[in-house]
Amino acid sequence: MTSQTLTESLPYLDPELPIAARVADLLDRMTVEEKVGQMLQLDARDDLDDHVLGRHVGSILHTSPERIVRANELASQTRLRIPLLVGEDCIHGHSFWPGATIYPTQLGMAATWDADLVEQVARATAVEVAATGVHWTFSPVLCIARDLRWGRIDETFGEDPFLIGELASAMVRGYQGRGLDDPTAILATAKHFAGYSETQGGRDASEADISRRKLRSWFLPPFERVAREGCRTFMLGYQTTDGVPITVNDWLLSDVLRGEWGYTGTLITDWDNVGRMVWEQQVQPDYVHASAAAVRAGNDMIMNTPGFFQGALDAVANGMLAEDAFDDAVARILTLKFELGLFEDPRLPQDGLDAVVGSPAHAALNLETARRSLVLLENDGTLPLDAAAPLRVAVVGPLADDAQTQLGDWAGGSGQAGWLDGQPREMITTVLDGLAGIDGWTVTHARGADILTLEDDPLGATFPDGQPRPPVVVPAEANEALIAEAVAAAAASDIVVAVVGDRIELVGEGRSTATLELIGGQNAMLDALIATGTPVVVVLLASKPLVLPASVSGAAAVIWAANPGMQGGRALAEVITGAVEPSGRLPISFARHVGQQPTYYNQIRGQHGDRYADLTQSPAWAFGEGLSYSTVDYSELVIATDALGLDDTVAADVTVTNTGARPVRETVQVYVRDVVTSVSWTDKELKTYRQIDLAPGESRSVRVEVPVADCSIVDAAGTRLVEPGEFALLVGPSSRDDVLLSAAFTVS
Repeated sequence: MTSQTLTESLPYLDPELPIAARVADLLDRMTVEEKVGQMLQLDARDDLDDHVLGRHVGSILHTSPERIVRANELASQTRLRIPLLVGEDCIHGHSFWPGATIYPTQLGMAATWDADLVEQVARATAVEVAATGVHWTFSPVLCIARDLRWGRIDETFGEDPFLIGELASAMVRGYQGRGLDDPTAILATAKHFAGYSETQGGRDASEADISRRKLRSWFLPPFERVAREGCRTFMLGYQTTDGVPITVNDWLLSDVLRGEWGYTGTLITDWDNVGRMVWEQQVQPDYVHASAAAVRAGNDMIMNTPGFFQGALDAVANGMLAEDAFDDAVARILTLKFELGLFEDPRLPQDGLDAVVGSPAHAALNLETARRSLVLLENDGTLPLDAAAPLRVAVVGPLADDAQTQLGDWAGGSGQAGWLDGQPREMITTVLDGLAGIDGWTVTHARGADILTLEDDPLGATFPDGQPRPPVVVPAEANEALIAEAVAAAAASDIVVAVVGDRIELVGEGRSTATLELIGGQNAMLDALIATGTPVVVVLLASKPLVLPASVSGAAAVIWAANPGMQGGRALAEVITGAVEPSGRLPISFARHVGQQPTYYNQIRGQHGDRYADLTQSPAWAFGEGLSYSTVDYSELVIATDALGLDDTVAADVTVTNTGARPVRETVQVYVRDVVTSVSWTDKELKTYRQIDLAPGESRSVRVEVPVADCSIVDAAGTRLVEPGEFALLVGPSSRDDVLLSAAFTVS
């Protein structure tokens, strides 16, 4: 049969036809088995022949380079030759491709407060991902950080819904490029819809005890924004809300997402959500009922529930589902494949990948992102160090030269992919590497402490669904010999850089922690180092905010580095020496003690007192905070018009002055307080911000604007509205009240 005859006989293969016509033609040709298979995404580390030829899967994930090629060979052997969608957790770079560029984690990127930079990172990631035959990233995460014990804090953009919306939208734009017909575009995924991060005790995937009003107030707005801006896929959270798994939550999926927001994109479950309703949540008696419920609720792609295939077919056989029950979901999946052009070009791994993956241009972007992500929390004037002086520097700590830990979760060595143990060591600059590379410095290294060892979980090697259980963490004991070695290095040095934090075994899905303190011998090491009297710069290289020991009040400086990616060590060396000015600002608050949870700045007004009986309630470091090597003064906040209507914009000018001797990049933060509300509400909320560069001594008048429509609350009926009355515009360098200028305005 000639190509022309084939096209004439199979209209869905004709690229000249409209996509809707191609989808309709193909759908008419498909058997029920083929439709159910298109809704299934399975782990490519398992039996590919069974996945593709036996279950007709529409998508695979966790795919090694070799298995991408093999899976596409199998797809070409199927009756209708429907191409596969290849998905992967490309969270902060192409996480599981050897030699790919790994950027700071999402929380680290959030510390830049720079949407344009985040969009560039996502665009560069998409270029690498698309070149390797992967079409779909399960990113960005729009969850709101709440309890810091939760293991997935590092995957969030922090604690503020507005900042999350800004950065997530930028990431979606970067991934999806000019549209899916762009060969460098990949599908973005907004996750985890919705309220997944509202945990109990920091436990992962627990019941999210959260009202619909609370969802509408804070958890849904970032998702609504990216839905309206064109994010093509949404991933559903693991958890239940009001006892109903999100996978079958009609109110969220049908009433809000598909109904109110008019979302026409594709929904994908998280890992084995359908199976979890049977074996974990126990709200469905078997896979037949679970599969039927998932289809009726409007799920499109079922991630890694192999039992869905037979369960859905059995549901048709016994009358629980009609044969056409899958058509809408399959049509949405096929539409993505046609829009990506996969029928004409399955986008297999390209030749010449080395010129694209891990390219010098992407490494330069990575370095700039790492520089901008570092947050200087404390400094007694010791920093910056003089790179030209012949300093003796002790680089101490269990993470000072731990290349793979520096990359964080979802990054090669973090365990989610079986074919990659880590990223190439030569691509990674650790803190020790960065400081040892400074000419004229004498750098010594001492480990100082161990963090943990591992033991097998006494409940067994696997979960009920066959997935491996992570081993149990056993904190290491303080080691006197290691501490003595570190103290000796400190005593013989002019400065100590102590690198502490957490390791991958304490981070991620199913790895929430009961404590926020440094694990193992790290506290004892810090106590001993600071007691030497040698100035100590503490670098917290950690997935999330952790609680530092009391001795750190005597440290010379504290820097939070999150997990800064491949270029983190170089970026830290540049900031420590002042070659780069520190400009990061916290997207999340630090607790003084785990018992303070939660510590986010925008909590509801109305509690007795402002402290515990035994501890202040104020955070150790608050949302928006971060120091520079210069000082900045805010003055003369003036609102242009203080009586406004609902369609107006609050406009104000504030004078920002660099009162120090070094240049500064300042993040001017704008909050709004609704003075009296009809229902309980937060005391203030971030509404916008501006980043400005000021030379030493420079003063600038900065215009800030907030639409009155954004000064809204959600009332008792669940309606978002602006209530007339008195408001305050708050402008300053962080969320702390004592540094914010205030100007009153009224809305009528």
